[in-house]
Amino acid sequence: MEVNNPKYQHQGIHVIASIFTVDKGVLKVLLVKRKNEPFKDCWALTGGALYNTEDLEDGLNREIYEKTGLKNIKVKFSKVFGTKDRSPVMRMIAITYIGIIDASKVEIAKDTLKTSNAEWFKIGEVPQLAYDHNEIITEAIKTLKEEILKTDLLKVFFPNGFTLPELQKIYESILNKKLDRRNFRKKILNTNMIIPTEEEITFEGKKKAKIYKFK
Repeated sequence: MEVNNPKYQHQGIHVIASIFTVDKGVLKVLLVKRKNEPFKDCWALTGGALYNTEDLEDGLNREIYEKTGLKNIKVKFSKVFGTKDRSPVMRMIAITYIGIIDASKVEIAKDTLKTSNAEWFKIGEVPQLAYDHNEIITEAIKTLKEEILKTDLLKVFFPNGFTLPELQKIYESILNKKLDRRNFRKKILNTNMIIPTEEEITFEGKKKAKIYKFK
């Protein structure tokens, strides 16, 4: 690589997070409204430009905190977006991630140095966003669906354990389809991601259900 070659110059990296929650059975994504150009007053995903002194996730954590006030969000890599004209300012490669939080247990900053608002949007009601963020959300949902089938990403909703009917409801919300109770139970137990406890609880006024925890 020839460092002084102009073909290598004027490029940067965006680190962007699609942060999801499930609210009353509905999947939502967190969006912030930009204060500055480009795309002033447009809604966007949480993220921004990476400093050349930062590792990827360190930069992402900084951007999330600066624009939402949230800390310690567990994230998973989603996809790279590299279209040369995705930013009107300069060539910006986007490294994207997904995260999921329990929105009822956090407080989102509404007004920051670079944002004028922050809101949870239902997936089906996401407006036209800045940059290529609509496309990023589409891919992020695909990643989310894959990750919940093989990781403990949903652990954030159940710090004190859960019943299988409760867990099934969250899965159905994210996958956007009804699951057979027996098949779900069999498949989730076979993943080896969860373990039973000695506790039981009455779920939705029905018979008692065993409480499980993620490993």
